[in-house]
Amino acid sequence: MSGPIPSAAGYPGLDAWRGLPAVQQPTWADSEVFQSSVAELAALPPLVFAGEVDLLRERLAAAAQGKAFLLQGGDCAETFDGATADKISARVRTILQMAVVLTYGASLPVVKMGRMAGQFAKPRSSNDETRDGVTLPAYRGDMVNGYDFTPESRAHDASRMVRAYHTSASTLNLIRAFTQGGFADLRLVHHWNKGFMANPAHSRYESLAREIDRAVKFMDACGADFDALKRVEFFASHEALVLDYERALTRIDSRTGLPYDTSGHFLWIGERTRQLDGAHVDFLSRVRNPIGVKLGPTSSADDALRLIEKLDPEREPGRLTFITRMGARNIREKLPDLVEKVTASGAQVLWVTDPMHGNTVTSPNGYKTRNFDDVIDEVRGFFEVHKGLGTFPGGLHVEMTGDDVAECLGGADPVGQEAFLDRYESVCDPRLNHMQSLEMAFLVAGALSRKGA
Repeated sequence: MSGPIPSAAGYPGLDAWRGLPAVQQPTWADSEVFQSSVAELAALPPLVFAGEVDLLRERLAAAAQGKAFLLQGGDCAETFDGATADKISARVRTILQMAVVLTYGASLPVVKMGRMAGQFAKPRSSNDETRDGVTLPAYRGDMVNGYDFTPESRAHDASRMVRAYHTSASTLNLIRAFTQGGFADLRLVHHWNKGFMANPAHSRYESLAREIDRAVKFMDACGADFDALKRVEFFASHEALVLDYERALTRIDSRTGLPYDTSGHFLWIGERTRQLDGAHVDFLSRVRNPIGVKLGPTSSADDALRLIEKLDPEREPGRLTFITRMGARNIREKLPDLVEKVTASGAQVLWVTDPMHGNTVTSPNGYKTRNFDDVIDEVRGFFEVHKGLGTFPGGLHVEMTGDDVAECLGGADPVGQEAFLDRYESVCDPRLNHMQSLEMAFLVAGALSRKGA
């Protein structure tokens, strides 16, 4: 953007959501703190820029047309304490490694997107949590309240939105430095493995890195231009859950006069907030960002078609992504009708699989977990459905980390429930660790390459 950024205060319809049902919203404890926090957010610089958002829309349009693949990964819920250089770099490295596996294995450009720099709020199935006879508000993510089970920590504090902004800004700054400053140079693919524990996926990746090395040296010898290999595009995304935060960070683009939510490049509406007459759908229908919608096993084709009418009336490729989270048991049965009817309508949405959220179980020793085999089975089902219908399986949305955690059961170097006692770190949902993430990338690359064979 150039020149001053006009205020979004008077933009027609941008505040219509305030008169609609808004589920999963905080109940802010102090109205003065709320007013000052929102005013501060409205005056702060944008976290992302309209030109970057437009570029992402172009990249997602290519994926919707079968010319690219979206890889979206990151924490279930970011925490302020977890926004350290080591943790951010490990997550970015893992996504870059997964993308390299997918790109090389499938001969397809990969759009790289983090569930990062804004994923600080989570919807909850219950407003409250009870422990030992004490009932307090549920933890809704660091943007809203604290994880510690005390009345002070669990109060909904609007000043946390400002802290979420600043943590997102520092995270984005580091991501930009990594991806534009030489860290992502393809000639350094071997270095991306350093710092990770050796395991089966590690050695398989090393073998692939050697092949890439040879290919890059060949191109170098031929005098090929390396600019595209030295840096990568990396986009930030999160669930647009807390509407006070999203609205406060909405700006009018000085080039076009249109509103952009500058809290992230890509925003999605969750399974619990996709009501057609609700505040989330209305607000996001009015901003220019690419929008995702999570569709669970209860979603009907009629739901999908109405969401398209509301969020993508112009049928603009790259504007709307459907992220399906059906569960391994449901994917082959529930997905075909949705894809068939949406395709028949002429809408060109991007289909992405979230194989995590529909496969959550409780381990025998009481931890919230997912079985890696179930996660992989849902991915396979997603590809099978699209192959059967002749449509394109356009992306993968996973909760993952670059750390050596133990939160999901199974994998090539199996994680057992006893490992949860020492290495379970998530404050919300279980994530794939570095090795499981790489293992998944190899499986998806295989499915994509078979599709193109």
